[in-house]
Amino acid sequence: MNSTKSATTEFRATLENEAPSYRIALTANDLNSLSKYYELLNAWNSRLHLVAPSSPKVFATRHVLESLLLLQHLPAGARVADIGSGAGLPILPCLIVRPDIYAVLIEASKKKAIFLREALNATSTSERATVIPERFENINPPEVGFLTSRALDRFEQMLPQLFSWLPAGTLLLFGGEVLGRKIAESGFSAKKIQIPSSQRRFLYVATK
Repeated sequence: MNSTKSATTEFRATLENEAPSYRIALTANDLNSLSKYYELLNAWNSRLHLVAPSSPKVFATRHVLESLLLLQHLPAGARVADIGSGAGLPILPCLIVRPDIYAVLIEASKKKAIFLREALNATSTSERATVIPERFENINPPEVGFLTSRALDRFEQMLPQLFSWLPAGTLLLFGGEVLGRKIAESGFSAKKIQIPSSQRRFLYVATK
């Protein structure tokens, strides 16, 4: 078995084994599409540095399954803005698993935006997503009810701008205790949900 197939096999097996711990159910089609996404990301990663190098197991849990925690907070037909999409996390796995979700992926890097379009095409989710190659603060907010971000540069410093940019809706943000304090300093209260297998990272759910 070559290294690519071996990595994909480990990635897929980890998803199957660990998904119940995240209260996530994955179908065979979900696993196939998530595996395509993983292979494509690995093919592009050396050129674009989309994510830090990690083992298939870590990518499956830390990146994909953690991203899918959003699904518990997205109602049917949810429209989501993903700010600083980069590698497509967290929204691309959510689009794969939930065919009722629509998303706007906002990514300042033109090269990363090209990758995102390729990934959406490869996973048959492009009809439910739009990629905008621009900084979020330079565009008008799209008509969405949810905003998420996982890889925005200077994330904690940009938090006040994120809060003021979205007229209304729910923010779904990943981070540690520092992020929680920043949210409170911005005048918002947020539900803090501990991420499985982590003592220091949380999903914060803040509603405007």
